[in-house]
Amino acid sequence: MIRKGIILAGGIGSRLSPLTKSVNKQLLPVYNKPLIFYSLSILLQNNIRNILIIVGLGQSSQFKKILPENNNLGIKIKYLEQKKPKGLPDAFIIGKNFIKNDKVALILGDNIFLSKNYSNIIFNDSKFLTGARIFLFPVKNPRMFGVAKINNKKKVVKIEEKPSSPKSNLAITGLYLFDKNVVKYSNSLKPSKRNELEIVDLLKIYKLKKYLQADLLNKNIKWFDAGSVDNLLLASNLIKNIEKKKKIIIGCLEQIAYKKKWITSSKIKKSIKFYGNCNYSDYLKKIIKK
Repeated sequence: MIRKGIILAGGIGSRLSPLTKSVNKQLLPVYNKPLIFYSLSILLQNNIRNILIIVGLGQSSQFKKILPENNNLGIKIKYLEQKKPKGLPDAFIIGKNFIKNDKVALILGDNIFLSKNYSNIIFNDSKFLTGARIFLFPVKNPRMFGVAKINNKKKVVKIEEKPSSPKSNLAITGLYLFDKNVVKYSNSLKPSKRNELEIVDLLKIYKLKKYLQADLLNKNIKWFDAGSVDNLLLASNLIKNIEKKKKIIIGCLEQIAYKKKWITSSKIKKSIKFYGNCNYSDYLKKIIKK
């Protein structure tokens, strides 16, 4: 089982400008909660309680207002700052002292995974022992993503970053599992023409060593890259409709922690006081009344 998780929440959010000129994009609202709540909730659903959040330079204080270190959700949160965007593998270089010799999950702070049947999205199982695992989702515009081509045995045969002539429509989503070698392999990478370390180059190392696994997200899961204005709005409207129809709140961190018995009702009451008079607080009140 993986015990550690990293949320990469840095970057400048240029696709969301001017919204991101004053605030980190992972703190922007997706309907009724910050975007980062959705990626953090996925880690919590998978019993990952030791979490590193990597943010942009000078931005950690913004995040600590809503998700403080030594968090009272029954989890441990640590922040590290990234001086400038250097690509996804830079997260493992920055977080080397956090990872040490353990397996780690990486989720991008602007990715949203929703289950159509509203159940937990589980990826953390005892079968993952070594190598790397990626999660693929079919998209209409594969030129906008890193894509993977797989054979009939679901083995990865080709990986490309934003290809002009895609050989596949399977986008590599912003959720990855890596073994302890990820720091060593990330340190061996050379910057691309964009002057960044590329996640596809890291994955190619694992592929070459025949240690790359790929999972197709099933039809019950919806994936959003919420890094654009259109996708941010689309995700907000979808989540609003689901929550109104099902009378639930998606990505409710306190509910996940409470169900797992990491916190008690007293913590829920403190959260209600902290959030104030809002529909999120009203939902928390219902949780402890059940």
